[in-house]
Amino acid sequence: MSMVLGEPGADGLSGVVGVLRAWQYEGAPAQLHPGDLGWFWRFGAEATAAAVRTWSRDGQVLAVGLLDDPMLLRLTIAPAARQDEELARRLAEDMTEPDRGVLPGGKASVDTPMGVRVRQLLEQQGWSAGEPWTPLRRDLTEPVQDPGVRIEVIGPEQAHVRAAVQRASFDGSTFTDERWHAMAAALPYADARCLVAYDDRGDAVAAVTVWSAGPGRPGLLEPMGVHREHRGHGYGRAITVAAAAALRELGSSSANVCTPSSNTGAVATYRSAGFRRLPEIRDLTRTGPPVP
Repeated sequence: MSMVLGEPGADGLSGVVGVLRAWQYEGAPAQLHPGDLGWFWRFGAEATAAAVRTWSRDGQVLAVGLLDDPMLLRLTIAPAARQDEELARRLAEDMTEPDRGVLPGGKASVDTPMGVRVRQLLEQQGWSAGEPWTPLRRDLTEPVQDPGVRIEVIGPEQAHVRAAVQRASFDGSTFTDERWHAMAAALPYADARCLVAYDDRGDAVAAVTVWSAGPGRPGLLEPMGVHREHRGHGYGRAITVAAAAALRELGSSSANVCTPSSNTGAVATYRSAGFRRLPEIRDLTRTGPPVP
């Protein structure tokens, strides 16, 4: 059977989440995590399904992509298929040809693990390295220290608090109570937690969402933010430590996060919370028309 490019539909998202969970393991390159789908799910199941692409052969999913925006595809590949020549060539064709419904013509980016065969093919077609990102990881074998501030796990009644901190942490954020409820109703959130940190006056000062991929697998922080009016007091470190503790309670083997290397403050915050900086990664960017 030939390679099949598909869109799973809302009913097929559970299968995609299951595949992504199975592909997470310690030592894997930075890649798409089920938590990335979970965070996107704030826009609803239908929007999430419309943003997902799968590549299958003989009924087996070998690659999964998430269109974080119309010009950026986050692509990950089954561990056993990262050097698969047939898959790599099909992926490269689908990235290149606008009529395939994956990426538009002209400017576009692909974020895919370092060292996979498809990266080599795209580079040969003129795609170039984009901005550097820094992955960071904290091992969760040992217990995590106390964060030093009050931390609450957010439920439906506190959704407005979580949403407000998100909007106060990221310029242009559109996160709302309704979007929190959409995210929390999604399959990946069964293995997730939202945490909020409070200062001594009871003000909500920082927030994070953590995503487990199941016991013994790496977990993800996505996103973490500190209220713009409360920065510079160590709350970023505190909420990050709390995130690591929550993932350990969920059975995760490690806590992982990725941030633009240019965001030196975020990198420093994660390192202060016991995360180890890993080698930089870069997406691949095409600035001109597809290569014929």
